[in-house]
Amino acid sequence: MTTTTGTEAPRTLGGSRALAWLLVITGAAGLLAAWVITIDKFKLLEDPDFVPGCSLNPVVSCGNIMTSDQATAFGFPNPMLGLVAYGIVVCVGMSLLAGARFRPWYWLGLNAGALFGVGFCTWLMYQSLYRINSLCLWCCLAWVATIFLFWYVTAHTVREGLLPAPGWLKGFFGEFAWVLPVLHVGIIGMLILTRWWDFWTS
Repeated sequence: MTTTTGTEAPRTLGGSRALAWLLVITGAAGLLAAWVITIDKFKLLEDPDFVPGCSLNPVVSCGNIMTSDQATAFGFPNPMLGLVAYGIVVCVGMSLLAGARFRPWYWLGLNAGALFGVGFCTWLMYQSLYRINSLCLWCCLAWVATIFLFWYVTAHTVREGLLPAPGWLKGFFGEFAWVLPVLHVGIIGMLILTRWWDFWTS
């Protein structure tokens, strides 16, 4: 007869080296974008006539984005949130490379944070394309990084059974995890292309 003593170690999960490196790379890319935008924002506050280096033309104009109301959605510059969030992502990726294992709630928390991030980026994309009518290249880098981060973390939590999903979906994420982020980014690219089609083709 098997008895339980209540001393079993709680379940922990690691991650593949591929996932770890993806977290490091996407976190670093987002961190770089947030850092550059923050520096330029400070320069704009000091000198309203300052022109950010990524303001290239009427469409690709980071200055228009940085001076918009949407750039301070929570009452402070948005990239300051990115400095914290993307820094955490880099730390998680480095920890996985070092062999760390985390409790299920930790992975679900990371997934929830990535979901918030991709949702916030989606709102910013809409505002950028259809309200501010300008693009910021550094913002685009952060969008792409967040999209890949979200889908690959979601794929991991689904495959490991942390999120309930049918078998076919687990199999899909196991074999074709790259499809959804590529499709997601492709749709955004098409929206950008069609939004300013006359400008790109003139």
